[in-house]
Amino acid sequence: MVTHVRAEAQGDERGALLSFLEEQRGGIRRAVLGLTDEQARSRPSVSELSLAGLIKHVAETEQGWVARARQEPPAVRRTEANWHESFQLVGDETLESQLAYWEKVAAETEAFIRSMPSLDDTFPLPDEPWFPPDERVTLRWLCLHLIRETARHAGHADIIRESLDGRTAFELVAMERGTSWG
Repeated sequence: MVTHVRAEAQGDERGALLSFLEEQRGGIRRAVLGLTDEQARSRPSVSELSLAGLIKHVAETEQGWVARARQEPPAVRRTEANWHESFQLVGDETLESQLAYWEKVAAETEAFIRSMPSLDDTFPLPDEPWFPPDERVTLRWLCLHLIRETARHAGHADIIRESLDGRTAFELVAMERGTSWG
């Protein structure tokens, strides 16, 4: 898994933004600690969300936004017909395969952001009806958007995990560190 790097250790804006993004990724990854594929696929509420589906979604979303910033198409094109598949494992997809994919995406995101001359560099928003036409955004906007998107789903992951077995984020952090909580 990607190692969490404290913002203070980076000493710059890019490092801080990437650290905050990694912190949110960690919250979602911890939500699946100790779970089976079946548990990670389960939907313990009336929502269609599962932990495995959230991991797939955030990995796919992050990859798609970085591809757009590179002015390339996303690896997976989502339409109204297949949107639901962005939140569920299909075919031979597993929790493990999605975690591995997300780790690769995270490394690519960090390399891309660090390679760019300036966070003020821009790219066009996609030509989609929910975006303003002919709008450009900065790489700083991209980082903040990815943090926001990942944090939103980290909150979902907390609720889903607690619904599955009662474990809270504090307990999962302790579990990850090999210590006990409380």
